Amino acid sequence: MQKRILIVDDEPAIRDMVAFALRKGEYEPVHAGDGREAQAAIAERVPDLILLDWMLPGASGLELARRWRRDALTRDIPIIMLTARGEENDRVGGLEAGVDDYVVKPFSARELLARIRAVLRRSREDDEDGSVQVGDLRIDGASHRVFAGDAQIQIGPTEYRLLHFFMTHAERVYTRNQLLDHVWGGNTYVEERTVDVHIRRLRRALEPVRLEGMVQTVRGAGYRFSATL
Repeated sequence: MQKRILIVDDEPAIRDMVAFALRKGEYEPVHAGDGREAQAAIAERVPDLILLDWMLPGASGLELARRWRRDALTRDIPIIMLTARGEENDRVGGLEAGVDDYVVKPFSARELLARIRAVLRRSREDDEDGSVQVGDLRIDGASHRVFAGDAQIQIGPTEYRLLHFFMTHAERVYTRNQLLDHVWGGNTYVEERTVDVHIRRLRRALEPVRLEGMVQTVRGAGYRFSATL
């Protein structure tokens, strides 16, 4: 079955161009011009990935990303932000909102398809990961959920991958570049600062159960995951 990709952009010409590229890549495109149309499309059938424009009428792309990351139905859907805002702070803002990757306009169809394939590949790898436990923290690979004792922890898809890698490689120090290679994939271009953003988001997810100290910064070296708080 073809992967279904929701394009959320208020410019019909952009949607048509992206849809043409998606069909050539053997994906099934679905169109939405704003947040309301996007929500209706999701209610009809949950997509495998969302391409989300930053600037939209009504709720912005950032607002929609935050909303979807809080909703159980859409929490695990990978999101790629389409944006004309190429500044680092803007990109970091998108990552903070829960976006998995971003493509800066103007972009080529080849670049867009490469980003989509990379994000979907990482999502498939998640599904194949097994269960693991370190201290009070446990990942149930079958249900794709994270628990501290009996309490479920709400966590985004990228943070899930990062946590799973940490938990299966506990007590070792990894540089940002090493984490990018292992978690994001060596063939994907992602800036080192992206790692810091997702580390902060992972720690915030662990704060309610007071386990954020398991993700430790090793000054001058990188990050370590440890059961010793």
